[in-house]
Amino acid sequence: MGRKVEPVQALALWYAAPGRAELRDETVAPPGNDEVRVRAMHGAVSRGTEALVFAGRVPQTEHQRMRGPHMGGLFPFPVKYGYAVVGTVEEGSRQGATVFVLHPHQNVFTVPAAAASEVPAHVPPRRAVLAANMETALNAVWDAAPGPADRIAVVGTGVVGALTAYLCGRMPGAQVTLVDIDPARSALADVLGVRFSTPADAPQDCDVVFHASGNGAGLATALRLAGDEARVVEMSWYGAGDVPLPLGGAFHSRRLTLISSQVGRVAPSHRTRWPHARRMAAALALLADARLDALLTPPVTFAELPAALPHILTPGSGVLCQVIDY
Repeated sequence: MGRKVEPVQALALWYAAPGRAELRDETVAPPGNDEVRVRAMHGAVSRGTEALVFAGRVPQTEHQRMRGPHMGGLFPFPVKYGYAVVGTVEEGSRQGATVFVLHPHQNVFTVPAAAASEVPAHVPPRRAVLAANMETALNAVWDAAPGPADRIAVVGTGVVGALTAYLCGRMPGAQVTLVDIDPARSALADVLGVRFSTPADAPQDCDVVFHASGNGAGLATALRLAGDEARVVEMSWYGAGDVPLPLGGAFHSRRLTLISSQVGRVAPSHRTRWPHARRMAAALALLADARLDALLTPPVTFAELPAALPHILTPGSGVLCQVIDY
């Protein structure tokens, strides 16, 4: 008979009330058939989405659709939320493997083995926390279908916008510009091998424009930069509240197309052939480039995370991908 695996105690981050998060004790059951127990090494805060969760701004109409894998509780509060953990399989199949899991912030947990995506050997575990963001960027590029030599603008230099620009910049002859109100982001664009511009000086007549700033003014900029019959891909999610959409002016005369991109479903162009697991494996493999370390903000420890979140999630904090060390 095999040895008996006992339950273990864990700590998990819960969003407890508007502007307040706390660590709570949990008991983690032993893995059953086709399950693994993972001990976390690194994680990441998804600033855009988690800022809305932290503030209680998930619309009631989206409470079910916004449920993340392995989420605990109910929106608005208390809720255990997050979706970027890299850890080591300590019980179950593939014992010792380094894996990425779409799981809330927690130091040890049990999940179905199929939910744990193996991190390629050439991708450092800390950089692998970008996998969910890379998957979002990859899906958006599939939705937009840009091509070689296209003029492409990406409005908003958060992690998802930066990764989208990075992917587009690898196409032959593509002229890719990251657009942001913060001139300091030009250094990031240089590292990623793409151009940079503030909104006032951004290139016009683009073939494809991605919007990822999470701000209505950024969406207006994206529409302004699009050329005749161009595609504008909206990647931002605003939560509760209205966002002005400037559909007057040249929107109709230029016959622009506004596309919604969301990672919950594989882009229609690939959906028949690409299950979620294949897309995640591709996203992890795309993290092999050491230049992507420029997106990682120096880590906070898991114990420090509740106190650090108000700063991390504040607009203008300068944080890109906030790494968590467990």
